[in-house]
Amino acid sequence: MIQTEDLSKQFNHLTAVDGVSLQVDPGEVLALLGPNGAGKTTTVRMLTSVLRPSRGWARVAGFDVVRQAGQVRARVGVLTEQHGLYGRMPADDYLDFYGKLYGMDAVTRRKNSLALLEGFGLLADAHRRVGEYSKGMRQKLALARALLHDPPVLLLDEPTSAMDPESARLVRDAIHSLRSEKRAIIICTHNLAEAEELSDHIAIIRRGKIIAKGTPEDLKQRLLGTPEYEVRLAAPQPQACAGLVPWLSLTQSGSDWFRYQTDSPEQVNPAVLKSLLDRALPVVGLYQVPRSLEQVYLRALDATNLLEECVRDG
Repeated sequence: MIQTEDLSKQFNHLTAVDGVSLQVDPGEVLALLGPNGAGKTTTVRMLTSVLRPSRGWARVAGFDVVRQAGQVRARVGVLTEQHGLYGRMPADDYLDFYGKLYGMDAVTRRKNSLALLEGFGLLADAHRRVGEYSKGMRQKLALARALLHDPPVLLLDEPTSAMDPESARLVRDAIHSLRSEKRAIIICTHNLAEAEELSDHIAIIRRGKIIAKGTPEDLKQRLLGTPEYEVRLAAPQPQACAGLVPWLSLTQSGSDWFRYQTDSPEQVNPAVLKSLLDRALPVVGLYQVPRSLEQVYLRALDATNLLEECVRDG
């Protein structure tokens, strides 16, 4: 549904996007992560045919973003960081106006507008001017605008920015419900927990280049290494936990807990439990130590920084 190859954008002497190759299939959500100025917004603008690539190509919903720009724009729903809402228009009139731009008939415009306003909790305020809306309400209205024509491709830039927790949860649930075998979604966000919850694949971009991409689990394995497991006991032990399972190499330990790493939890974890229970030790639990997308993101940036330093130093 979304495919790019060597997608690049040059502004005079500034390379904003450099050789980005991505693929998002129908039914998938890709989270595009990166620091401010990394090239995320420029990439989205090329995918919506707002900017012309300097090099490479992209297809969205089967259409070339340069040669078939009109077809691309008709099939993409976009939530931008700057919403461009018309403050003097009531929300329902605003959505109706955009429905006309998309060529929707009056019945479909009204049906879709009412459903979206109700779904985002804005129906009671539909006749209020957009300028009177709070930041969170404006965010939800902008998302409703992006969904109005039921597009097969969604490009969402910070979809829960400026929202309270309840509204953010509502929007995340909406994104979950928008998954379908006929739709592809790209989310640009700084909320890494949100990205991990919503996405099937992650791409980390820095200085215009993709420095890491894959599923969250693949990236954790590749960048964070072997998973770590923790055993908790019901009470402190008179001897150090380090000696409770002599054949196990521990990474950390305390008076009533210890951690170890293994690539074979199916074999090692049952053996650890058996060894402890054979000695009548009070095991409370054994679980994998959580590894977050934030750790993956920071490790990818650190690795890139180190590589750049090595190149500079020769």
